Amino acid sequence: MTDVSPVLDRADQNLPSSLDNLFELLRIKSISTDPAFKAECRKAAEWLVTYLTSLGFTASVRDTPGHPMVVAHHDAASADAPHVLFYGHYDVQPVDPIELWESDPFAPAVKDLGNGRKILTGRGTSDDKGQLMTFVEAVRAYKETKGALPVRITILFEGEEESGSPSLKPFLEENAAELKADYALVCDTGMWDGDTPAISAGLRGLVGEEIIINAADRDLHSGMFGGAAANPIHILTDILAGLHDETGRVMLDGFYDGVEETPANIKASWETLGMTTEKFLGGVGLSIPSGEKGRSVMELTWARPTAEVNGISGGYTGAGFKTVIAAKASAKVSFRLVGQQNPDAIRDSFRAYVRSRVPADCSVEFHAHGASPAIQLAYDSPVLTKAKNALSNEWPKPAIVIGMGGSIPIVGDFQKMLGMESLLVGFGLADDRIHSPNEKYELRSYHKGIRSWIRILDALAA
Repeated sequence: MTDVSPVLDRADQNLPSSLDNLFELLRIKSISTDPAFKAECRKAAEWLVTYLTSLGFTASVRDTPGHPMVVAHHDAASADAPHVLFYGHYDVQPVDPIELWESDPFAPAVKDLGNGRKILTGRGTSDDKGQLMTFVEAVRAYKETKGALPVRITILFEGEEESGSPSLKPFLEENAAELKADYALVCDTGMWDGDTPAISAGLRGLVGEEIIINAADRDLHSGMFGGAAANPIHILTDILAGLHDETGRVMLDGFYDGVEETPANIKASWETLGMTTEKFLGGVGLSIPSGEKGRSVMELTWARPTAEVNGISGGYTGAGFKTVIAAKASAKVSFRLVGQQNPDAIRDSFRAYVRSRVPADCSVEFHAHGASPAIQLAYDSPVLTKAKNALSNEWPKPAIVIGMGGSIPIVGDFQKMLGMESLLVGFGLADDRIHSPNEKYELRSYHKGIRSWIRILDALAA
């Protein structure tokens, strides 16, 4: 590691002009879901290419069937320096309902809230233009101070993240050799709180299944057939109830294959966050934890697999009452996966379990609704350790390693298609109102985000 003090000082000096740069980008109405803003999306891509080129990158707009990608490359000072791919997205969500905005969503500004707290207002400030510009401005400070970069950098900025990324996979396939690096850096996540930076090391995978139990050839009168004819709702609910035992453990054969216990030191660090069951569930009107017994809510939501019933349908559900035995009943079931769980194996095990519980005179149909594996960066990964130490040097509290209950598809694509692990570091906060009116980004998050990336780049080069 080198002395990065001059680079950090330059980032501090650059803050006013870096905000000017960010605001130029934020004024561009790059709403990817609305065809009316197609030209604005291209304008945002072209703006980024122009700015990256001014920093010494070889940058270009790459056309896709949808909105364009931005790809840029910059060599490092040393030929044997690590090579990183930085990903962000320049597209933003629609602003509706516009009447709920306190100011023009595309007229960004610095708003002083008092007590030394200032925020950046406008669509895209947190998701994801403000976040991606923390990295770009860190690069700028490095170039202006040292004339070179400590690592080799490839940049990929997408313009369709908020509309399902339809062009992303084909683009990765066609340009895999150009985009592949030692690992990816993703800045589209958040901090634990305003003083505690976080690295997301795990993203749960997903298997979606819909099952339909078919019994009689028509709905039956429950007085005439009740007690004799198979009731598919009974069969279905019995199947669903059998997914878990009394401790909350999922009972499918082989379900826990590939699930490893979270290291004790990681669980201990989660306990220091002060997130109790009461705090976690109280906000939604609950108080008693579900899931596997003896595990914290953080472990349950970040590091353990689940089986959840998302919807049930069958029989008469209209107004009033109708005494029928339904001919069919259906349910939608999802599994969140962790570690090395195999989505196809989970699906096969679930279907075998269901078939074993369906009477011989009834039948079952299955409809798949997607499958993706979990993403897990080793908790003792050297890259993670370097980034964690770098963040801890910048923020008031030490960085923590967390999991995420949901998925970020691009991370899975990087792993599957490019063979790269991803380091997820972001500086958003839970109250940034992303996807909602009055989106904001803390000025402190933006400023210290730039400084954080300077420290991380220096650490990765060591």
